Amino acid sequence: MKVFNYLQETIEKKGAGLLILIDPDKTTPEKLVKFLRNGFKNCIDAFLVGGSLITKGDIEKVISIIKKETSVPVILFPGSVNQVYSDADAILYLSLISGRNAEQLIGKHVIAAPMIKKYNIEPISTGYMIIESGSYTSAEYMSNSKPIPRNKPEIAAATALAAQYIGMKFIYLEAGSGAENSVPAEMIKCVSETVDIPVIVGGGIKNPSDAKEKINAGAKLIVIGNCFEDEENWQLLNEFNTVVHFKSNL
Repeated sequence: MKVFNYLQETIEKKGAGLLILIDPDKTTPEKLVKFLRNGFKNCIDAFLVGGSLITKGDIEKVISIIKKETSVPVILFPGSVNQVYSDADAILYLSLISGRNAEQLIGKHVIAAPMIKKYNIEPISTGYMIIESGSYTSAEYMSNSKPIPRNKPEIAAATALAAQYIGMKFIYLEAGSGAENSVPAEMIKCVSETVDIPVIVGGGIKNPSDAKEKINAGAKLIVIGNCFEDEENWQLLNEFNTVVHFKSNL
């Protein structure tokens, strides 16, 4: 089954999906193995692997460990074309539609496309939107683009609709890694009611109640990253599981 179809099926069966973002720069192989063997991995629907800038981490090693320890898809979440690796199951083919930087809209994609085809990685076209979070994030800096103001949900909705009409399969509302403020529920609601494609929400989601708010507003895939870089938060996975997979728990 294609990863995109798997994610659609997960949303249909469970209500929403839980994705864990692994930044190779912010973990070690030993810590990752410990995380995957702690008994909570069955709560996770897929892993995203990547980061705005990888300086010391080993993406290939991270992918290898996840695939050895789990059976769920590993999806590349690339911060650059240097983060395209053959062992991944799929790649979020991100187009930064919230900005006006042509390199992030199509330029980098032209460079990455032959590699994706060569490695036979499933591309999932995704309209990526950086949302103002109250702090200057790595995603904002590295992409050299301004975020959509958090109090302008109508701009986000119109942008998302344009992406759907272009043919993109997902909308990703991103507050940024370690964001001070997550994407506002009002914006998620406005976007999800405007488009007919699933909405992914990530950045600044620190606890299950945050995730529940996003899902109630219309998010179909929740991305958790920084929260689980602290081992003390691993125990929250059971609560995230209950909140995100609300259909499974009826």
